[in-house]
Amino acid sequence: MLLWAGEDPNREGLVDTPKRVVTAYQDWFSGYGEDPVQYLRRTFEEVDGYDEMIVLRDIAFESHCEHHMAPIIGKAHIGYLPNHKVVGISKLARVVETFARRFQVQEKMTAQIAHCIQDVLKPKGCAVIVSGVHQCMTTRGVHKPGVSMVTSQMLGTFRKDARTRSEFLQIIGNTT
Repeated sequence: MLLWAGEDPNREGLVDTPKRVVTAYQDWFSGYGEDPVQYLRRTFEEVDGYDEMIVLRDIAFESHCEHHMAPIIGKAHIGYLPNHKVVGISKLARVVETFARRFQVQEKMTAQIAHCIQDVLKPKGCAVIVSGVHQCMTTRGVHKPGVSMVTSQMLGTFRKDARTRSEFLQIIGNTT
């Protein structure tokens, strides 16, 4: 790639670049070596009957577009209605991180997060909203900075009950 760009790979500042790139890619794509289901296996049932919505919002993520390998930077918001058990909130963030650290299409990542939580925790419902800035669109091609894409996946009660969906949207700060 350095040669293709017209660079001298033996130049002092570039000699270790291939090693640094490999290290960066190992970090950026570490999600392939992780199982998000495992993060959700440890649950807690001693919650004194708590059965209201649990929301973790503004979960920052960095991903890469599978079409251009360009970064997608954004935030995810997760809500679920527990069904007799809850999970540690850091585990929800780890689920987002695992799926984000793979080549992605935002729509697919949103669905993967929601279905993973719904399938493993079996809550009454799960909602995921992801907002991302796609560098493949902002720094190349149409060059439209300031544009973000929003995707959502509503399952169970969040899909069936407009009041539950509305409460979630209000909590995360979105009333539309």
